[in-house]
Amino acid sequence: MSSDGRRPPYFLGIDLGGTNIKCGVVDDSGTALTSIRIATEADRGPEFGIERLAEAAHMAVDAGNLGWDDVAAVGLGSPGTMDLSRGMLLEPSNLPGWDHFPLRDRLAERLGKRTFLQNDANAAALGEHWVGAGRQSTSLILFTLGTGIGCGIIHEGRIVDGRHSHGGECGHMIIQADDGRLCSCGRTGHLEAYASATSLVKRAAEALAEDDAPSLLRELAPEDLTSQAIDRAWREGDALASTLMRETARYLAVGAVSVMHTIDPDLILFGGGMIGSGRPFLDEIRSQIHSMTFAMLARAIRVEFAALGGDAGFIGAAGYARGALVGPH
Repeated sequence: MSSDGRRPPYFLGIDLGGTNIKCGVVDDSGTALTSIRIATEADRGPEFGIERLAEAAHMAVDAGNLGWDDVAAVGLGSPGTMDLSRGMLLEPSNLPGWDHFPLRDRLAERLGKRTFLQNDANAAALGEHWVGAGRQSTSLILFTLGTGIGCGIIHEGRIVDGRHSHGGECGHMIIQADDGRLCSCGRTGHLEAYASATSLVKRAAEALAEDDAPSLLRELAPEDLTSQAIDRAWREGDALASTLMRETARYLAVGAVSVMHTIDPDLILFGGGMIGSGRPFLDEIRSQIHSMTFAMLARAIRVEFAALGGDAGFIGAAGYARGALVGPH
């Protein structure tokens, strides 16, 4: 341990998103020493994206008063379909134009460091398992609720990434087989099409158009109809907002129970922007889960909020690089 409490070696974690890049240096204990965010500017293409990733990486190292030689390895979490064995993005919907791009190797070449690629939701789940809400668990499932729904599964301390790099894509499990809502991926009936923040707003707009019943949501301009506004109206007792939020909790419970019956974890975690709805929303999800699953599982499996917030992705990415070099924590 260094004199200032830091525990080398140090690992750089990067969380690549369609809108922002979040990056930080993480020490051997899982403590984030730095945290920076810059715009991705993804529409400028993958080669420009590599430069943005490198810029973020150097900013994060400089912010920690470290030298580049202090970084043992780099972990990179990215959205989209990918081939983890080749370190390649395939057809990432929120990184248009980055198709079939060798992201891992191009970034490793640019940084001059060993680099390890992982799905962003898997990285976030690993972060929660390492130093977050799941640090006492051997098996957990993390749902990240935002524009879409991400999911990561940790079983016996390891990421379940599947034979073809697409394990844990639980946001795209089918919860409505016939005449389902359209998902952002172009298929129908997926969990994301029902329970993401985007879907919540769409369902609210549809409900407002179907009848003229009074609602606080009716007073909002279209651009102000957000998941946060729907949550506020729910807290103020609005009937429509209450119906929408309870429906969303039920959809999420359907997804959670399906994975519970497959994985049988210790813990189900919910993270992302929609957890701003707070304890009442989580309590509703938990209640719905308990009504659907075996009584024994309902007693055995905890349902909680994630703890690391927006830092989970880069902390988990750093932890993934650490595990690749020195073994699991």
